[in-house]
Amino acid sequence: MPRLRSAHYALLFALAVPAGFAHAQAAAPAPLTPAEVSKLAGLHVRMVSLQDSMNSEMAQARNKTPERQDGLKEELRTKVAALLASAGFTPQEYQARRLEVSSREATRRAFDEAVVELQAGAAGKAAATADASAAPAAEAEQPKLPAGPMGAHIGHVLVSFADTPDKVGLLAIAKTEAGIAAQHAGFAARTPTNLASMQRHAGHVLHALDPSLEATGPGKGYGVKKAATGVAAHIELAAKVETAPAGVRTHAEHVATAARSTVSRAEEIAALAQKIRAATTAEEAAGLVAQMASLAEQLVTGTDLNADGRVGWNNGEGGLQQAEEHLKLLLAVVVPNR
Repeated sequence: MPRLRSAHYALLFALAVPAGFAHAQAAAPAPLTPAEVSKLAGLHVRMVSLQDSMNSEMAQARNKTPERQDGLKEELRTKVAALLASAGFTPQEYQARRLEVSSREATRRAFDEAVVELQAGAAGKAAATADASAAPAAEAEQPKLPAGPMGAHIGHVLVSFADTPDKVGLLAIAKTEAGIAAQHAGFAARTPTNLASMQRHAGHVLHALDPSLEATGPGKGYGVKKAATGVAAHIELAAKVETAPAGVRTHAEHVATAARSTVSRAEEIAALAQKIRAATTAEEAAGLVAQMASLAEQLVTGTDLNADGRVGWNNGEGGLQQAEEHLKLLLAVVVPNR
C-alpha cells in the first residue's frame, strides 16, 4: 500500500512523544539558534534513514503478517527512543523544536537547507571513500557481466553510462533522483498552510523528475524520467541480443515494465507539481501536495495496487526497487556463480 514519508514520519513522531503531551500548553519558545537548527537537522537525517530502513523491512513479503508488522513497529519504537537519547533530546524537547520549525518560516528555511547540506555531505563523503579505496578492492565489488553487447547494455543499467552524473549506472541515478524528489515532496507536505513553501518544493520535485521542466534545483540534473526510460531501453536491448537466454528475456521484460511504471508515475507527479505551482491558495495546493508526496514515495518502492500483500513488477505496481530485484534475477541467469 502507498506509504507517505510524511505519514511514516508522523508515526516516528508519535512513537517519540508520550501520549497526551501534544495537548499540553506551553509558553511560545524563543526562536531556535543556528546551532540548534543544525542539531535538529542532523537528528532528522538520522530519523529519515531509520524510516527508510524500516519501510524496506515492512515492504518485504515475508514481513506482511500482522504479527511481524507489530514486531517491526515495536522495533521502530525502541530505535526512535534510542535515537532521541543519543541526540540528547527528551521527547518533549523534540516535539517543541519540531513545532518551532513548522511554525516559523525563517526557521523552516534554515532547517531545510541544513538537511539538504547534510545529505549532500554524506553522499560526497561516501563518494570520496569509494574513490580512496584500493583499485583491486573496488574492482572486486563490481558485478560480473557477460561478454559482448548483452553485457554492455546490462552494464549501462547497473554499472556506468556515458552521460549520467559521474557516469554512474542508469538505475543508480534514477534512484538518487527519486530520493531527492521524495525528500522535497515531504518538505512540501510539512507546510500545508504555506503556499510559497509548497510551490518552492514542488519546483524542486520537478527538477529531480525532469530538468527540462525545471532547470534548477537540488537534483543531479538528469531526472528520474530520463534515467528510468534509459533503464527500460537498455535492458530491452540486452534481451534482443541473439544469444540472450530465455531467462534474460523474461526478467528484462520485468525490469523494463517496472521502470516504465516509474516513468508514468514520474509524469503524474510532475503534472501535480505543475498544478501546485499554479495554485492560488494554500488550501488548493495542500491536497495536491499530499498526492504528490504519496506518489513520490512510490517511485522507488512501487505500490500494492491490488492489495495482495506484495508489490509486483507489473500492472502498474512496480517501482525502481522491483526493477532492481528483477535485474538481480536476470544476472543470476547469465552469471550463475557471481
